[in-house]
Amino acid sequence: MTVMVVVAASLCVFVIAAVTTVRWRVKRDLEANSIEPDELHALLKKGEVLLFDVRQPLDVPAYPEVIPGAIRIAPKDAAELSASYSRDEPAVLYCTGADDKTGAMVLGKVRALKFTRVKLLRGGLQAWKDRGYPVEQSTEPFQLDVRGQEPR
Repeated sequence: MTVMVVVAASLCVFVIAAVTTVRWRVKRDLEANSIEPDELHALLKKGEVLLFDVRQPLDVPAYPEVIPGAIRIAPKDAAELSASYSRDEPAVLYCTGADDKTGAMVLGKVRALKFTRVKLLRGGLQAWKDRGYPVEQSTEPFQLDVRGQEPR
């Protein structure tokens, strides 16, 4: 009985350590591949970066502003970037807000496709607006894409 308790406790410690290590690595990678709004603004003024709005489709009508010059691409379509853009071109992705979950997910996808100079706007659209930088109203018509989804 004591052996089973020790094994179970050891397994729990191992799992917690593994999860903590993975989260730490993801956070470290995200920090290394992020850019502040001030840095992005300077790059955009010089015309030295591509900008992609990778917000989820339902976020666009809820937050209808876009950063001027941004190219809209749905997160599920991130792989299509490889057909249209150079993998060595500097680019920045942004999503809606501070949690950056969508942006981090898309960043992981495009980095896996060997895009080497892609960064994530830290704090997303909200951080951009908080700094007082310009936004435009989105003119993209809303479409809910349900292709490939199973009916419930």
